[in-house]
Amino acid sequence: MKNIFIVLGIILGIAVFAAGSGLFKNPKSKELTNGKEKEKENQEIMDNKNVREIYFAGGCFWGTEHFFQQIRGVVGTEVGYANGNTQNPTYEEVVSHTTGFAETVKVKYDPEQVDLKLLIDLYFKTIDPTTLDKQGNDRGNQYRTGIYFTNKEDETLVKNEVLKLAKNYSQPIVVETVALKNFYKAEDYHQDYLDKNPGGYCHIEPGLFEMAKNANPLPKAKYQKQDKKVLKDKLTAEQYNVTQENATERPFQNEYWNETREGIYVDITTGEPLFISTDKFESGCGWPSFSKPITKKLIDEKMDKTAGMVRVEVRSKTGDAHLGHVFTDGPTDKGGLRYCINSASLKFIPKAEMEKKGYGDYISLLDKK
Repeated sequence: MKNIFIVLGIILGIAVFAAGSGLFKNPKSKELTNGKEKEKENQEIMDNKNVREIYFAGGCFWGTEHFFQQIRGVVGTEVGYANGNTQNPTYEEVVSHTTGFAETVKVKYDPEQVDLKLLIDLYFKTIDPTTLDKQGNDRGNQYRTGIYFTNKEDETLVKNEVLKLAKNYSQPIVVETVALKNFYKAEDYHQDYLDKNPGGYCHIEPGLFEMAKNANPLPKAKYQKQDKKVLKDKLTAEQYNVTQENATERPFQNEYWNETREGIYVDITTGEPLFISTDKFESGCGWPSFSKPITKKLIDEKMDKTAGMVRVEVRSKTGDAHLGHVFTDGPTDKGGLRYCINSASLKFIPKAEMEKKGYGDYISLLDKK
């Protein structure tokens, strides 16, 4: 069945060649150029990441590639021929059933975004793992199923995961789980086939593509801005006025101006860490003073011309809470800045409680240099 689409693919390839050669005007040339630039950008991103590879044979590689392209964390795909007994096979040689190659998709993924176990679990939803050399309407040893790994670390995980999934089937599983012996990129007209031919043949149920898009959603942010109504119930009147109405508490009459214990100071509205005690110093101003935040990414600094003065306001980036102001009269040996922060904008977590309250990763910051 797929051979019919191969002919169509060749015809389409000739047309694209003609357009690229200037034989007729291509109205989408700008779009194609932008696409190439985007592809180059993605490749640069991929090269800078801790990208890993795994290879999936799941029947016709057109649908298998398109399926994996939908999953967040998959940063690159390529269709080709894997684990055969010749070199540089053509599609015609592979379908002759004499080379031993399987239609396979190389999947490049970012392990910080998607787990290999999830990729394997999703892959199983696209195949019948109990049928040998057969998926959908396709028959032949090039359509066998398999997961091919390139390092020993993945071998144990892949085999254990397949054994676990095998318990869901009454018949034996025939999915190969072996090391990648060889892999040759398929012809260009096979690459991204369903993107170029949306109505093209595919053995995978269309609804599964949508499922793949939603299978690995972005995790919810650990710290989130709170609604003002929620904050009004949660905070004291002073905390609300300071953080939401840009008020200023009284000097020397606030909770942390003379706090000297080791610990971390977090945004009272979100719980996000902002300052640590090793950056706190006594400035004599009557408010908590810090030489710097944990990282500049946590705060916004804005020009403030209220109260007849020109100052730099400091706000928490995530919570958008008013914290205080930053001045340039801090200790020179600490960088020369003084972040003058309202106690009402902060919550102090002593070092002894940081692990229990979810701030264990920040304890190392308290080690004095």
